[in-house]
Amino acid sequence: MRTDTDTPWGSLPAREHLPVEVLDARAPTGVPVLDVTIPVHNEERDLESCVRRLHDHLARTFPYRFRITVADNASTDRTPAVAARLAASIPEVTAYRLEEKGRGRALRTVWSRSDSPVLAYMDVDLSTDLNALLPLVAPLISGHSDLAIGSRLARSSRVVRGPKREFISRAYNLVLKSSLSARFSDAQCGFKAIRREVAERLLPMVEDSGWFFDTEMLVLAERAGLRIHEVPVDWVDDPDSRVHIVSTAVDDLKGVWRVGRALAVGALPLDRLARPFGDDPRDREIGGVPGGLARQLVGFCVVGALSTLFYLLLYSLFRTASGAQAANAAALLVSAVANTAANRRLTFGVRGRERAVRHQAQGLVVFGIGLALTSGSLAALDAASGNPAHGTELAVLISANLAATVLRFLLFRAWVFPDRRGGDERPTVRKDMNTRERSAR
Repeated sequence: MRTDTDTPWGSLPAREHLPVEVLDARAPTGVPVLDVTIPVHNEERDLESCVRRLHDHLARTFPYRFRITVADNASTDRTPAVAARLAASIPEVTAYRLEEKGRGRALRTVWSRSDSPVLAYMDVDLSTDLNALLPLVAPLISGHSDLAIGSRLARSSRVVRGPKREFISRAYNLVLKSSLSARFSDAQCGFKAIRREVAERLLPMVEDSGWFFDTEMLVLAERAGLRIHEVPVDWVDDPDSRVHIVSTAVDDLKGVWRVGRALAVGALPLDRLARPFGDDPRDREIGGVPGGLARQLVGFCVVGALSTLFYLLLYSLFRTASGAQAANAAALLVSAVANTAANRRLTFGVRGRERAVRHQAQGLVVFGIGLALTSGSLAALDAASGNPAHGTELAVLISANLAATVLRFLLFRAWVFPDRRGGDERPTVRKDMNTRERSAR
């Protein structure tokens, strides 16, 4: 799994509409707004008709400058010659040659070198209706979304394909939803787009160079909180598809395992893909409330409620085989480790392995304080009543845990997971937003 440290650090800037000067198609020269990549391997028969059809469609319907890039990955037929001829005869077409196979490798290489602010790709068979291309890239141009995908599984999509491919596609997406908690509906449709600044940070984290490239890119983007826009498409199956279903399925399942394991251990620096809120009137600094406090409180309460249930279940289990103090200590220790890990990732947004051991050690110190509070409560109850009922013990422990929870949150926020980005970052963003707002008036 890639964890390249040369990817720029810090959060992505807020999404914005592309500047007017970039979008002005009347300018004599300029960077194409859209770069559509067509990855090909031994497609000498279909390549020319595909490129000319796509070029004609974009010239008639797309209101901005565009480029079509043919990414030939290790073809052994006349595909390179056809691509070169197209590039020489059509100004908006370029050809790129790679000596190694792999659709993912071709896309990563071409997208990494492109200067266009919006990057897209489609399969050479043009199975997807081209009328979906503008709806695909419009949310990226406007700044609404980070990635966009065509979906053949949306309710309003119209799809023509055999039952075998239909079953495989739906089964694969079911695997993604159950194993990686994916929420997007169609990972395999060869019709996707991404903003360049997102691609610059996301692509170095994507390890696969073949057909799993799309899925890995989408899963990491979704886990990082990026917005993925889905477009229902009309799609007709290509009966001459070169995809080897069995080997591709095996590779995809291996990829699912690899990505799932990396996400489980926090091996990916997904915080580099975080987006702040845009210029939204609701995104204003609230006086007297530190940035992120409300969200952290909600996350901490959810984690705390689940941890308390887990703790009480463990206490009841351990209590059948040991005394109250030993059961309390064991249950609190196990639940504390789980609580620290959950709060680290979900409440305070700390990802990756850096400082993970230190955070757990600090969490155990906080656990010790909680243990002293709850154990003291049990000792006081035992001294007061001699042999308290199990229900009374639980009631006292719940009260003591509520007090320990408040203290735990304060220690987590101020000591274990302090905000190390600096206090000026968030107010500065809002200050700039307010300045723009006053200027507009």
